[in-house]
Amino acid sequence: MERIVEPGPAGFHPPSAAELGVLPPLPEHGLTFGHEVPEEKAMEEMAKAMFTRQNATIFPGPLILWNWNDHAADKARAVLELAAQIPEVLIIPMPDYRPKYPKIEPEEVINPNHPNLTIWGNKIEACIFIGVHCHYANLTLKMIRAGTNCWTSAICAEQGHEDAMFTVRDSDAAKIRKAAQVFKRVREEMGIALPESGESVRFTGLQSRVHEGKTHTNPLNIPLGEEGTASAAAFGHKAEDMQREG
Repeated sequence: MERIVEPGPAGFHPPSAAELGVLPPLPEHGLTFGHEVPEEKAMEEMAKAMFTRQNATIFPGPLILWNWNDHAADKARAVLELAAQIPEVLIIPMPDYRPKYPKIEPEEVINPNHPNLTIWGNKIEACIFIGVHCHYANLTLKMIRAGTNCWTSAICAEQGHEDAMFTVRDSDAAKIRKAAQVFKRVREEMGIALPESGESVRFTGLQSRVHEGKTHTNPLNIPLGEEGTASAAAFGHKAEDMQREG
């Protein structure tokens, strides 16, 4: 299949996927390099990229990082279940959208205003964005395609992201868990084993120092933050304001 949305680096100001004629997928479908495919096929291609390319990373965004309602908390658990199926995966958060100047710490966060710095800094060749508001995800995906060789995936709660190499839409917690099961099947078909300890998530250097030299963790043991100080409500956000995009 000829690719419409090519992996980068595409150079300065490449045409958007929409300019290339790519539309968001229909319900129960996804996109693979700009072509509409059945949803499960798009998930399979996501999995293959995450299993075969270097330093595969999940980038969770504010919609699932902040424990501001039960819906967000359930999606966060589902993302950790997905991470449990990807050996050596990194998890680097996008906690908010404010530019990080004068310097970003690429082993700590990714930022939509200069995502290439985190991609370059960690030599990431495959990633999944999930829980990022669509307009910031679109900005991020275009910049990554312009300046890096990273194969991007987007598990989107809305209509999907045509600028990602792979995307699925309408992703609630149940669909994220479906993706985790697809990843499990593909991993087993490829003969890739999980660590016996269950510690599939690899820490960045900074994360390792924070955790007193520990290099890996079991994502299913990562506690969700309690409501209150670990909630977006602490920053003035209300669950009802975000529910539609969550």
